[in-house]
Amino acid sequence: MATEHEGTFEVDGKSLYTKSWLPENGEPKAKLIFIHGYSDHVNRYNAMFRWLAGRGIAVHGFDQRGWGRSVTKPAEKGLTGPTSRVLADIAAFIKPHLPPAAPAHPPVFVMGHSMGGGEALTLASHADYQDDVVRHVRGWVLESPFIGFTPEETPGALKVFGARLVGRFMPNRQMYNKLAASSMSRDPAVVKSIEEDELMHDTGTLEGLASLLDRTTALATGVARPGSAVRSLWVGHGDNDKVTNYHTSKKYFEQCLGDVPDKHFKTYEGWYHQLHNDGPQTEEFYKDVAEWILARAGEESAQSKL
Repeated sequence: MATEHEGTFEVDGKSLYTKSWLPENGEPKAKLIFIHGYSDHVNRYNAMFRWLAGRGIAVHGFDQRGWGRSVTKPAEKGLTGPTSRVLADIAAFIKPHLPPAAPAHPPVFVMGHSMGGGEALTLASHADYQDDVVRHVRGWVLESPFIGFTPEETPGALKVFGARLVGRFMPNRQMYNKLAASSMSRDPAVVKSIEEDELMHDTGTLEGLASLLDRTTALATGVARPGSAVRSLWVGHGDNDKVTNYHTSKKYFEQCLGDVPDKHFKTYEGWYHQLHNDGPQTEEFYKDVAEWILARAGEESAQSKL
């Protein structure tokens, strides 16, 4: 069970929606900061976060600029800003949760799904955030990270060129970019809920979509890769993911994480994109995430007592 709290946090003149899922009894064993995916919002992860809180993991998430309940008018849909703005928002949300020098505070983990997984990995690789954010994060959890497109979702070169050209002059111009709900999950009830969710507006801006493509390219080509400040990293990806490319994630894990001493990749055979919402077996994913986090949180606790 979990105690849930809604709120807001202010960053660069914008108020963003936040939500926390806290263990009902006692201090948390770990904190998990969550970053959602494209056209998504944190309340779509309620079941997983309640489950994690019931195991002693406090979860803190926010609807990113341009998404979910952080949108207050139609013109704000997809208005994320460039990658520098996206990373600054995420870092601003993480920093208050980072443990102080005192070792008794629970360690902090960062998790991202899909686009949020690519953003988490970009943050973990960015030179500007190594000292004040990355080295204070105990571990990084990536669910179906957006490192590459599947063949079905890869945009045509002409479309990309045209959008980038127009985006130079009209960066805030909105563009509808629908992802098929049936590609997200094998659970018909989840597919139906996605189709009926008015907060999932599937609208990006030309600047935001171009920045998303740039982040993905930097990851897929190995230009962006975590350095020595990243201690632990876990990746989970379904090999039947129809949205983000499983094989690109696997290749990145094998070729670009050489400086990460503690890393693990798990293949979920036959699973779709939303591992947290992929039918009756999805609790297996919850358990994998919780066990990985709690094992490292336990190591931190043991070291603090020495």
